[in-house]
Amino acid sequence: MRQHHLVASLLSLGLLAEIPLSQANSKSLVFCSEGSPAGFDIAQFTGGTDNDAAHPLYNRLTEFERGGTAVVPALATRWDISEDGLTYTFHLREGVRFHSNKDFTPSRDFNADDVLFTFNRMLDRNHPFTKAYPTEFLYFGSMGLDKNIVSIAKQDPMTVVFTLRSVDAAFVQNIAMEFASILSAEYAEHLLKAGKPSDINHKPIGTGPFALQRYQKDSQIRYKAHEHYWEPEQVKIDQLIYAINVDASVRVQKLRKNECQVTLNPRPADLAALKADSNLKVLEAPGYNLGYIAYNVERAPFDQLKVRQALDMAVNKQAIVESVFHESGQLAVNAMPPTQWSYDESIKDAPYNPDKARQLLREAGVKEGHEITLWAMPVQRPYNPNAKLMAEMLQSDWAKVGIKARIVSYEWGEYLKRTKNGEHDVALLGWTGDNGDPDNWLGTLYSCDAIGSNNAARWCDPTYDALVKKAKTLTDREQRSELYRQAQQILKAQVPITPVAHSTVSQPISAKVQGFMVSPFGRNSFSGVSVTE
Repeated sequence: MRQHHLVASLLSLGLLAEIPLSQANSKSLVFCSEGSPAGFDIAQFTGGTDNDAAHPLYNRLTEFERGGTAVVPALATRWDISEDGLTYTFHLREGVRFHSNKDFTPSRDFNADDVLFTFNRMLDRNHPFTKAYPTEFLYFGSMGLDKNIVSIAKQDPMTVVFTLRSVDAAFVQNIAMEFASILSAEYAEHLLKAGKPSDINHKPIGTGPFALQRYQKDSQIRYKAHEHYWEPEQVKIDQLIYAINVDASVRVQKLRKNECQVTLNPRPADLAALKADSNLKVLEAPGYNLGYIAYNVERAPFDQLKVRQALDMAVNKQAIVESVFHESGQLAVNAMPPTQWSYDESIKDAPYNPDKARQLLREAGVKEGHEITLWAMPVQRPYNPNAKLMAEMLQSDWAKVGIKARIVSYEWGEYLKRTKNGEHDVALLGWTGDNGDPDNWLGTLYSCDAIGSNNAARWCDPTYDALVKKAKTLTDREQRSELYRQAQQILKAQVPITPVAHSTVSQPISAKVQGFMVSPFGRNSFSGVSVTE
């Protein structure tokens, strides 16, 4: 659903009235967020802002432990895997309640029907709900789950069986990701009968620790504690408020004034002062991320390898890391972070060489002064804390080799949509890993299946693709690693992207906040979090 439709719907619901943060009580927590979500039907979105906004609302069959990468039971208490690795039987948790809203009160607890609805609407393009509310399920498709899940069957009301076409070594991790959040089949049926299926996007119902109260675009999101949550000890605040501001300096000011208690993506230049403030804590974790430059290989002249090689070696990456990331950045040479198992340490960058770059461009027939568009993200991320500055430095670097780059940007949701559609020449993007598996990088970002979703370079190499697909079907880690190393070599040689930097994640919070953990996947979770007086 387009953003203006969402806003219009919220206006009609009266949800955009001003809600002063001063109304927050002592059992409230305010999170200084950086952007407005495109919606809450998280199966159709991939951005970190969307994931953060949906996270309090839902659970999944499996989930990642807070602050870690291990998979733990959630709406499934346990699961069995067949000897051939193709059948997964999930045993569901009893007594789980869905949220209510003014239009809907559930008549039953969570059961197998909800799992079937959640996955079948992504799997079956002719599903009644998907036909009534047409959406794109980008993660589901880019990970190949639409092709690999043969069937989902209800064995009994509390048991669900997934049958796969081929072994997927990361299947349990994949369905712990946000896109696999479990929705209410009963609520979906209610919306279909009412002729309002799109309400699932802006009037969400889940089983999560918090329920949506109000959303004011570009201002705030309000959640309330789910009083019937199945894990009540994890709900320690009554009101959770996302205060939205795109300006990192404003977020820091609000944190210092205790107008919010948790924020994200501070400017690297602010970190020293934040660490010196006795009222604050700055939590840090190694970056499981990558900021990169994506060349749209479907557009001339980026369809030529020499052009991509030239632009790559014309980038003064060390200068960018020093200026944009300060002390929190680490120069990247590979298509995923060095903390990811199967990372190929033998891969080296082409040396910075503007003279050689100019020569390659002329050999490729690119004339002096050739104009391109360079897209710069409008938001801060750990993998790119200042995309505008990075774009300006790239503009200068490429001018030295005769390329005239015009910097353009859009609102974040529009930026992601347009890059997915391939409207860019060159785009600044990045990724924070979702599940700890190499496929989440090498398959999700660079595979043929990911064109139109997360593959912003729109690069498709059959040899590379075969290696990544085969690796996913193996369970032996070293065998998988060998195939992934071969794939990394191909990707580096073909230069669909220029890796720029990985960064340490720094998360400033109030000293009053207890139990908050930095997620390796860049998610902000408020389960188990409290605020002291």
